[in-house]
Order: sequence, then C-alpha cells, then structure tokens
Amino acid sequence: MSEINQIRLLDHFNNPEKKNEYLIKIKVPEFTCLCPKTGQPDFATLYIKYVPNELCIELKSLKLYVASFRQVGTFHEAVTNQICNDLSKIIAPYYLKVRAKFNVRGGIYTTVECSVTADNWHDRNNLI
Repeated sequence: MSEINQIRLLDHFNNPEKKNEYLIKIKVPEFTCLCPKTGQPDFATLYIKYVPNELCIELKSLKLYVASFRQVGTFHEAVTNQICNDLSKIIAPYYLKVRAKFNVRGGIYTTVECSVTADNWHDRNNLI
C-alpha cells in the first residue's frame, strides 16, 4: 500500500481499568488517502470503537498513523480493513469496529465497516 509500514507508527498503553469492561469511541474527522485510479484525494471520517482488553491505543500515535495514509493510493475497502486489522494486531481488544464514511465522489457516498470480536468475549454489558 505505501512505502512505509504504517503499523509501526501505532503505540499502546496498559488498560488502566481492567476490572471493568467499557467502550471507547474515537472520531477522526480528517482522514485522507488517494484514489488509486485517479490520484485524486479521498476524504473520510473514521469512527473507531473498541472494548479494550489488556491494552489501549495511544491517541497521538493514532493521529500519526492516520496521517500516514495522506499520500497512499488505496481503495476505500482496503484501507478500512487495514486500519481495523492493524489496530486489532496492536491492542488485541475484546471488540473493535472501524467505520469509514467517505465524502461524496462522483455522486456516490461510500461507507465501509469492519469489525473484530475476540473468540472468548461476550457483550454482557450491552456496550455494543
């Protein structure tokens, strides 16, 4: 996808409240990447929500990670799944959902959603 390995930009910290399950919601309103066909910029708002297990994502590193896609030519589906997969690898949450809501392009809006749920986790607290 790009000339750098974006996942290396992501950092984490220990979950400060392991005894309680809780939902973290993050909104990234200024995501940009490039259309792989035309080279034109694509703009999206990312919605990330997760139930942490042992680790939480460090937000400054997430900001740098998201910014690293600015000059990357990628399809909406590919980049949304990459973000979901990369976050899942770094923090291994109980639950993670990434939704990328792309701005209109050629009269078409695109929203891509992907999620990961740990095998041993059940949403007993109705967080999601």
